[in-house]
Amino acid sequence: MQRIPMTVSGAEALRKELDHLKKVERPRISAAIADAREHGDLKENAEYHAAREQQSFCEGRINEIEGKLSAAQIIDITQLDNTGKVIFGATVTIIDVDTDEEKVYQIVGDDEADIKQGKISVNSPIARGLIGREEGDVVQIDTPGGTREYEVDKVEHL
Repeated sequence: MQRIPMTVSGAEALRKELDHLKKVERPRISAAIADAREHGDLKENAEYHAAREQQSFCEGRINEIEGKLSAAQIIDITQLDNTGKVIFGATVTIIDVDTDEEKVYQIVGDDEADIKQGKISVNSPIARGLIGREEGDVVQIDTPGGTREYEVDKVEHL
């Protein structure tokens, strides 16, 4: 089984979602199905079919989260020594060599990635180009907009 890298906060967010699905959504959907059954003929009952579809989605998501959590390799970046090297979970400050624009990214698992919060997937082109580099290194990264050159300014374990 392939291990899925995940930060502590990413694993916690999945656990919260799983808890919500099991304790709130699952009972609500079951009640909606029971209510729809009372309306009679199930073949032409749109409420029943909608509730069953919601149930299917909910159960699928529960299985997906449980699978990810069971295969998760949870990495607590704060417990690792900061050697100045870019690794999974690190927060990296990079500077675009051409424009001097500074960007800060945290390298996280696929499920945690959110560019608006500055979290990029470990499998993204930028993260793949940064992993293993050290502070002061200049890196060329192939992005959808073309090849960009960045300098690794700072590596933090937050």
